[in-house]
Amino acid sequence: MQKLAAGSALSLATALVLSGCVDLSGETDLAAPPAGSPSPALSIVVSTTVLGGVVSDIARCAEGDDQAVTVVMPVGVDPHDFQPSSAQVASMVAADLVIVNGLGLEEGLLPALDSIGSDGARVLEIGELIDPLPFGAEAEEHSEDEHHDDHADEDHSESGAEEDDHAHGAYDPHFWMDMDRMAAAARLIGEEVETFGAEGYSACGEEVAASIEGAEQELLDTLAGVPDARRILVTDHDALSYFAESFGFRVIGVVIPGGSTLGEPNSQELAALVSVIQDQDVPAIFGDATLSNEILEILAAEAGRDVQVVSLFIGSLGGPDSGATSYEEMMMTNADRIAQALAR
Repeated sequence: MQKLAAGSALSLATALVLSGCVDLSGETDLAAPPAGSPSPALSIVVSTTVLGGVVSDIARCAEGDDQAVTVVMPVGVDPHDFQPSSAQVASMVAADLVIVNGLGLEEGLLPALDSIGSDGARVLEIGELIDPLPFGAEAEEHSEDEHHDDHADEDHSESGAEEDDHAHGAYDPHFWMDMDRMAAAARLIGEEVETFGAEGYSACGEEVAASIEGAEQELLDTLAGVPDARRILVTDHDALSYFAESFGFRVIGVVIPGGSTLGEPNSQELAALVSVIQDQDVPAIFGDATLSNEILEILAAEAGRDVQVVSLFIGSLGGPDSGATSYEEMMMTNADRIAQALAR
């Protein structure tokens, strides 16, 4: 990956962030913070809103608030396509810990992560630590007992130290769609933050993990009404393999192959997908709410039957009143929408 040059713009941005004059929306705040205003002793920068929600929950448990946590990506942004500003890169450079999804999800952040890792920043890549699925893997090849144990004893303090296939697109980065894996991620994050001397984070990581696991039982109840024959998923990109493996579904077609949202399907692939929709009597196509549904609407019309297009919260949490302002809310809303679409 290309290493970012440490130019004058980055130096200026770093100075502004450290002085509190730049926020992560990209807007410059010309008013300096009031003298004597408290600042968190610990600084954690998180890439995606989904991970950021979980990290914020852990921080609120441990600190009473989440002031230590900054999330780089805004709500509603596709993590595959996000490009950071120089101020956002500077915030990562200045942080005590940078927490990212990894496995190639944050495609626009890869040069920045390469650069800050080379400069000695402490980066925790979660995806490679929770038994990631290879792209195209069949669910039966990964039993429930295998989900987490293989990586339980690994040193996860600096993920940039190892170079393996995980960093080259061989593994599916959408692990958060499996709530067991996200619970494991919460535990890892709590343990990692506690190594900075921040007391209570490990226990709070465990508490948040337990909450996620409890919510998963509600989600299973919601999905119980979907008949086995209807547990088939067609999606805009290959993002629901973990969900399918965890909750007993099959992904039978994707519009954009390869796991990223940045590719483009060809006409033959789309024609084949229409045939799949017709042959399997697919009742619904599921799209990521961060992306346009236009091509899905075209596919539904081409299928020549009543095919519903349903938006799910996959790449990002939702805004106020979306029913997806936290990770657990997001997963429950997705389950409700899937159950309603497939059980009809």
